Amino acid sequence: MRLFAGLGNPGSRYQGNRHNIGFMAVDAIARAHNAAPWRRRFQGQATEVVVGGERVLLLKPETYMNESGRAVAEAQRFFKIPLADVSVFHDELDLAPAKLRVKVGGGNAGHNGLRSITALCGNDYRRVRMGIGHPGDKALVHAYVLNDFGKAEADWVDDLCRACADHAALLAGGEDASFQNKVHLAMEGRGWGEVKRLGET
Repeated sequence: MRLFAGLGNPGSRYQGNRHNIGFMAVDAIARAHNAAPWRRRFQGQATEVVVGGERVLLLKPETYMNESGRAVAEAQRFFKIPLADVSVFHDELDLAPAKLRVKVGGGNAGHNGLRSITALCGNDYRRVRMGIGHPGDKALVHAYVLNDFGKAEADWVDDLCRACADHAALLAGGEDASFQNKVHLAMEGRGWGEVKRLGET
C-alpha cells in the first residue's frame, strides 16, 4: 500500500486557493483511476485506487494545513505504510508556476503542512512540489497562497494535475525521476514551458 496525500484546507471557502493544489492533484488522480467515492477517514477524506498495479490510498487531510501531519500519521499507522512509500503533493512557492519537482526528505521551506508531517511522521517522505510561483515579497505570501488561482492560471493548473494523474503509475512504482520527466514533457507539450508569475508582463 502506498499513500498519496494532497495538502490543502477543507471547505468551499478554500477550494480554489493556491494552497489547495495538493487537493486538486489527488482529486485528478482519483478521477483518472476510477477511485471509489471519497469517505471520511483518518481525519480527512480518503479513497483507494489501483495505480500501475499498486494499491494506493489517496488522502485529503481535513485538519487544516498546519495540522496535516495528524491525518497522514493516522493513515500511515493504520496501514503500516513505510515513510518511503508516502508521497505528499503540495504547493511550492520556490518553483515557477506549472513546474513540478520530486524530492525525498529535505527542508520544509516554511510550509506548515510539511512541517506538521515531518514532526509527526519523520522527514524522509516524498515531496511532490507543485510550483505556484512567489508573489515577490515575503509579506504578501500569506494572502497569495490563500487566494484563488486566477482565470489565467486555471488552464495550467488543470493540465498539471492531469499530468500527475496520467503518470501516477511511475510515482507509485518509485520511479520519481521518470514521473517528474513525464510531467515536465506533458507540460511542455501543452505550451506551459514558461509561465509568468502573476503581475509579470
